Amino acid sequence: MEVADLAGVDDEPVSSDSLRTFGAFVQGLREHAGLSREAFAPMVRFSRHTVASIELGRRMPDTQFVELAEAALGNTGALRRAFGHLTRQPGLASWFREWARRERTAVSLCTYECRMVPGLLQSEGYARTLFENAVPPLSDAQVEEQLAARMERQQLLRTRPNVPFSFIVAEAVFSERLGGPQVTRGMLDHVLAGTEPRNVTLQVMPLGCEFHACLDGPLQLLEGPDGKRYAYSEGQRNGRLIGDPKEVVALQQAYDTLRSQALTPSESRGLLERIRGAL
Repeated sequence: MEVADLAGVDDEPVSSDSLRTFGAFVQGLREHAGLSREAFAPMVRFSRHTVASIELGRRMPDTQFVELAEAALGNTGALRRAFGHLTRQPGLASWFREWARRERTAVSLCTYECRMVPGLLQSEGYARTLFENAVPPLSDAQVEEQLAARMERQQLLRTRPNVPFSFIVAEAVFSERLGGPQVTRGMLDHVLAGTEPRNVTLQVMPLGCEFHACLDGPLQLLEGPDGKRYAYSEGQRNGRLIGDPKEVVALQQAYDTLRSQALTPSESRGLLERIRGAL
């Protein structure tokens, strides 16, 4: 998903002071403008329920909400400034939040995934399918919150063009049909579009490979602005942030070796296009 950026029923994210303050600010401006939630909701292209969640500090607003709310409430720029001080990403499991925080300021990010499309590359339909398959089941509100968190994380790829993002993904992930052919086609189109920028590299680890340096499972690596390197690994409903330099170096070596074993970016793109064409 990554699995860890899904917060399950027993790990519901806790609202932060900044989210509650921002929500109260939105509510105050809305009421000052004489708008009910029912009247305000279509103006920001959200449901009344979602507007209520934002105003109560239970949901992180996205940039579209902020821009539309600004237009509806006087366009003073106050909401944009307040939005810059929000600190919590909803829909993130507790064990993933520290990694997500570091991810936002990383100067490089590497991801190997063999279970599913990495979270930063998932289409909305594919991500929704993953959340709707969660066990125990999530409520509709939880699905929407976690879907919003997933889409919010993906802004990293669009807003940080000077940061190199490297992805290595097992071919089997793209050959599955989660959600059916339509969802799979949408996912492949989304991955192909998301990996077009020069700073985003995708390599596919092909089926039938004779050598594989990351048999121990999924792996993420990043370098922070201070030059320190971290790794992250996860399993069933848990994850581990790794800061020990010796461990990180060993995992970086494994990832670098895997890069040499995977298809080239050009070969990988051609493979995805062929899989897409066969659907």
